[in-house]
Amino acid sequence: MNDLTLLSVIIFLPAFGALGLCLPFFDKKNVEAMRYWSLLITVMTFVATLVLLTNFNPAEPGIQPIQESGERGVAVTWISNWNIYYRLGYDGISVPLVLLTSFICLLAMMASWNINKLVRGYLILFLLLETGMLGVFLSLDFFLFYVFWEVMLLPMYFLIGIWGGPRKEYAAIKFFLYTLAGSILMLIAILMFYFSSGSNFNLMELADIAKQGGFSSRMQITAFILLFIGFAIKIRTFPFHNWLPDAHVEAPTPISMILAGVLLKMGGYGILRIAFPLCPYGAQAAAYVLVAIGAFSIIYGAFAAMAQTDLKRLVAYSSVSHMGYVLVGMAVWKINESTGAVVGKDFWLMGINGAMFQMLAHGVSSAGMFFMVGVIYDRVHHRDINQFGGLVGLMPVYSGLAVGIFFAGLGLPGLCGFIGEVFVVLSAWNYSALLAIIAAAGVILTAGYILWTIQRVYLGPEYKGPHADEITPMNRREMAIGGVLLFFAIAMGVFPGMVFSLMHESTALLVDSLDAGYQALASQADTAVRTALGK
Repeated sequence: MNDLTLLSVIIFLPAFGALGLCLPFFDKKNVEAMRYWSLLITVMTFVATLVLLTNFNPAEPGIQPIQESGERGVAVTWISNWNIYYRLGYDGISVPLVLLTSFICLLAMMASWNINKLVRGYLILFLLLETGMLGVFLSLDFFLFYVFWEVMLLPMYFLIGIWGGPRKEYAAIKFFLYTLAGSILMLIAILMFYFSSGSNFNLMELADIAKQGGFSSRMQITAFILLFIGFAIKIRTFPFHNWLPDAHVEAPTPISMILAGVLLKMGGYGILRIAFPLCPYGAQAAAYVLVAIGAFSIIYGAFAAMAQTDLKRLVAYSSVSHMGYVLVGMAVWKINESTGAVVGKDFWLMGINGAMFQMLAHGVSSAGMFFMVGVIYDRVHHRDINQFGGLVGLMPVYSGLAVGIFFAGLGLPGLCGFIGEVFVVLSAWNYSALLAIIAAAGVILTAGYILWTIQRVYLGPEYKGPHADEITPMNRREMAIGGVLLFFAIAMGVFPGMVFSLMHESTALLVDSLDAGYQALASQADTAVRTALGK
């Protein structure tokens, strides 16, 4: 199987699976067959991403595959009049996220067995959503990237609006409007780069132009603001997070797993793949603001989570806090004001690696936390923390898995949440001791609300809510999902090197490229000033 075929299979296999569900063989009464078919498609997609992992060379920092001609990625002409290509590729930044996407979608499909309303429609939209997410991580054409970004919007809107909770329509419309607003800003930025580069959508070539100082400082700052807002809405960092709690609370459990586990990471990926490489000058100019927003989001999200009595809303706000570390780690770009050179490049690289690890770790732990909330909700049909208690005695296996996964979200050493946060805080100290201290304080607050939640929900004296007779042990399917998530939370915490080895060379190349792009434009500005002064 050649590279183009493999990447296309990874992206479009879920879509073909959705098309297969429209065949007459799957009638309304054949619900189990539809579920197993969809599960088979997600398994095959996951296997295809594992094949991609075997083809990936971590020692090669640039885009892969590399053709015999030296061209990076694979490309087929799509709309020749507009210079638009079906261009795909991968590197150490995208491969881990592609694996995370197929992995979380597989587990979310397993968690979808409790969906009994309009099952065919649900599964079709689920698989189309997976195609959109995988397409985003593998696209190297700006227009194609935008198409896949928009492909995700409608399936998620309907998945929340039809299969969600009591306020599902409100939550779905809110999600749609926020995301659409970000998409419009992104489209404006796309047009700015297209017309400023001689009609070019190739992300690799646009990054090279920016690296050589080909885009003006004013354009870069403007485009970066537009792109950052568009991507920050997906990261759900303050103040662009308002859509998130409602979407999470109303979405069915499997969709909450995907929202937290994958969709939020697309915003971080967009910043690293597009906003930073295409606007290095704009990114550096906004660095302090980004770090400050990230640090504030860490504290704000932690306090907001602590104030919740709805267990699912608490987990939703915890994600606002955890994703703040991602923004801090990416933006700790400190320069010498007189020369423009990076101060402590290794710390900045540590921050970006920490941000990437945090995205992957949060993808595992947050999906696990939402799944665990869904398991108990399916039995007692409420999420009021004050009515829980004593679940350890009633559901010991469930409680053990849940506590382990919540500890991963807490950032306990030896679990996945610890590594990324430590790397980010250490890198932030080089940038600003004050902001590093603020970010570090989030760890204490996170421990506070996680431990308080565990004490009230699992270790309390007795269960005081309704449907106590429905509290039954986990079934084998639920134990498999929770056990796999906890296993990977432990594995990433004990063996973080297996993750860093995939991304390190690509993130190091990104840091060098951004440094070169900023200095190229800074030197042009310095030359212009000297010329104007007659020196």
